[in-house]
Amino acid sequence: MTSSPQGTLGIDFGTSNSAVSWAGPREPARLLALEGTALAMPTAVFFNAEDHRTHFGRDAVAQYLSGTEGRLMRSLKSLLGSALLQEKTEVNHHKISYQEIVAIFLAELRQRAAKALGGAPTRVVMGRPVHFVDADPVRDAQAERSLLDAALSVGFEQVSFQLEPIAAALDYERRLSHERVVLVVDLGGGTSDFTVVRLGPDRMAQADRSRDVLATSGVHIGGTDFDHKLSLERVMPLLGYRHLGPQGREVPSRVFFDLSTWHLIQWLYSPRALSQAQALRAEYAEPRLHARLMTVLRHRDGHRLAHAVEQAKIGCSQNDADAAVSLSFIEAGLQATLTPDDLRGHLADLLTRTVACARDCVQRAGVADGALGAIYLTGGSSALRPFQRALQAEFAGVELVVGDLFGGVATGLAYSRG
Repeated sequence: MTSSPQGTLGIDFGTSNSAVSWAGPREPARLLALEGTALAMPTAVFFNAEDHRTHFGRDAVAQYLSGTEGRLMRSLKSLLGSALLQEKTEVNHHKISYQEIVAIFLAELRQRAAKALGGAPTRVVMGRPVHFVDADPVRDAQAERSLLDAALSVGFEQVSFQLEPIAAALDYERRLSHERVVLVVDLGGGTSDFTVVRLGPDRMAQADRSRDVLATSGVHIGGTDFDHKLSLERVMPLLGYRHLGPQGREVPSRVFFDLSTWHLIQWLYSPRALSQAQALRAEYAEPRLHARLMTVLRHRDGHRLAHAVEQAKIGCSQNDADAAVSLSFIEAGLQATLTPDDLRGHLADLLTRTVACARDCVQRAGVADGALGAIYLTGGSSALRPFQRALQAEFAGVELVVGDLFGGVATGLAYSRG
């Protein structure tokens, strides 16, 4: 690899999954394969304590699930804008900040892009949600700055940002034969973002598209929040959540909330956290429930548990049928079940708030439902059946178009001028 290729790299650094695209000066954007032929990869890093290598994506998750000794990091994007980003954690006997881990992941994306392109790109457009942090402009700006610093530190020289739903719109626009006003819905792992935008083949060549963006909105709700809620309701009770102790009081719930939150799980493995969890034994009337909790924490199986819930959620939604959450790694024969009614009932409040944000976006755009040409879906979590049904109920009669759920934002970023 010698000179840098001329063009724009688009990076969709997602909470759950990431994707990368490339557009040359006179070429259409194309997604780059990141793992074999896969065009998206989990935003996951595994620091292997046995061979001291760093693994990424599906390989990282597989290493962890196989029982290899080490540290798995997921949902890194959720730390942007928080004080935790600068906190340091021990990895293979070295202290490293979460900001540095974000940079390590971005460096890997750039290296894989360089392999596909024959040279390391220097210009990148990074995707960002409408709000990294809800109702806090200072922390929101801090989150973008942290991502900028990480990108610059790994060799990118020209770094700009584009809102993820606008990037998705730019990708969708290339499939349209006539002008439409579209509600773009980007429901990812950590955020739900909405844009009402005017799209059409005659508009693509315009350098300034700001007048075509009629409104944007976003809320900090995504797939990991769905996982969190389902884990609390269906799995954590098996470890003692809402369990009444000898004095008739519930077991303190903090440990269960953290254990069902992807980016907080690793904090539960510290000596102090383990000691606090062990001290909860006196709060339990059933020792077996506490033993299960300690098994998860001592064996560092928190991410394994979260992964099992996530996979059951996906299966339940895709098949519209019951899905088992196998917990045999905790106790032989132990399992929970997710049903379509669980998805509808337990996620109702989160879905209501998400759809309300979409409605607010349309209202602020001043567009009647009848004037919407389509609702365009991107982001992996937008595949959730209860969400799609709630959206269709709110915007009755408007066509629902399912786009490239994992690659649409990245493709649009390469078309964007940031």
